[in-house]
Amino acid sequence: MHIAEGFLPPAHAVAWGVASAPFVVHGVRSLTREVREHPESTLLLGASGAFTFVLSALKLPSVTGSCSHPTGTGLGAILFRPPIMAVLGTITLLFQALLLAHGGLTTLGANVFSMAVVGPWAGYALYRLLRRFDVPLMVAVFFGAFVADLSTYCVTSVQLALAFPDPSSGFLGALGKFGSIFAVTQIPLAVSEGLLTVLVMRLLVQSSKGELTRLGVLLTKKRSGTETEAVAR
Repeated sequence: MHIAEGFLPPAHAVAWGVASAPFVVHGVRSLTREVREHPESTLLLGASGAFTFVLSALKLPSVTGSCSHPTGTGLGAILFRPPIMAVLGTITLLFQALLLAHGGLTTLGANVFSMAVVGPWAGYALYRLLRRFDVPLMVAVFFGAFVADLSTYCVTSVQLALAFPDPSSGFLGALGKFGSIFAVTQIPLAVSEGLLTVLVMRLLVQSSKGELTRLGVLLTKKRSGTETEAVAR
């Protein structure tokens, strides 16, 4: 992540594009509905997209034809759920390919699948599971962002191993090599992203409590009569 322009065989590039397309189409519909029904959420949507763009542009060389960096998708997935994050992530990756030569158009489908589809879904799933068991909000946010980041690179390792199997040990051998090299840089990056996402969420709790309550991130607790108060558990 990002896999460089022209690095994947054409058949693989097309296949990952086809796999990503339904998630992006569904995300466009979800995003359109969110903006139409809740126009006040546009500022927070923009902030989520900007967070992803900035973090995922901080690249560190990793494996030939690829690089390591935070992804920033965990925050948007927690706030607006993974379908919308698929769109924000795709826009981010498209801009980076066109403006920063980061990733590429032929590999856009593969990069979208790992960073904008699997990452947000994996992170959100763990976040929701932890919250269901009454884990404090910030702990759940940390692990959600951590897994969203790390799972992206697990998928990228699979994509590269499928495209370039080891001559002697095949897919599994290549997967072990790609995964082990990514892990050196990505595990500390995932921890750092988790901590940064917690910091941003704390700021949002202070400045956008009403919006976070509507999105279901903050719970509501009855105080007296019908009066309620948003709380972060």
